[in-house]
Amino acid sequence: MATLDEITQEKQKLAERLARLDADRAKLAQQLEELEIAERVLSRFGVRPAPGERRRRGRSAAASPARPARAAKPANVLSLSDATLRAVGAHSSGATAAEVMTYLTHELGMSVRPNHLGIALQRHRRAGRLENRDQRWFLPQTPAGGGAPTTGD
Repeated sequence: MATLDEITQEKQKLAERLARLDADRAKLAQQLEELEIAERVLSRFGVRPAPGERRRRGRSAAASPARPARAAKPANVLSLSDATLRAVGAHSSGATAAEVMTYLTHELGMSVRPNHLGIALQRHRRAGRLENRDQRWFLPQTPAGGGAPTTGD
């Protein structure tokens, strides 16, 4: 019966060790979550990790595969304001806000929130750089003399 007691003791030791490992794993998971939250907060303020620093899930920046979608796209060299005017100008028969959003995403590689696009469109409308007719956005029609755009009053 000594063998049965040894087996029981060994099972108990393994169960205790497994419980400690589970507790350590839970603690590490919580710490990782806190670090990821801190990383997101810092990225909102423009702080980026230096090359070679650790990244999510314990991979180093050098070891993690590059994302081809982001790596292929250049940094946003156009402001949302300029990109919006370019997108509307690309549609000769006017563009809906959804078409402008699609153009910004596919042609210029910009990710824009709908409310930010709406604000940019309205800002251009108030400044006289865009016109809104029948839910479509147009560049203003200039008179034949090449003067300032008409306001439509």
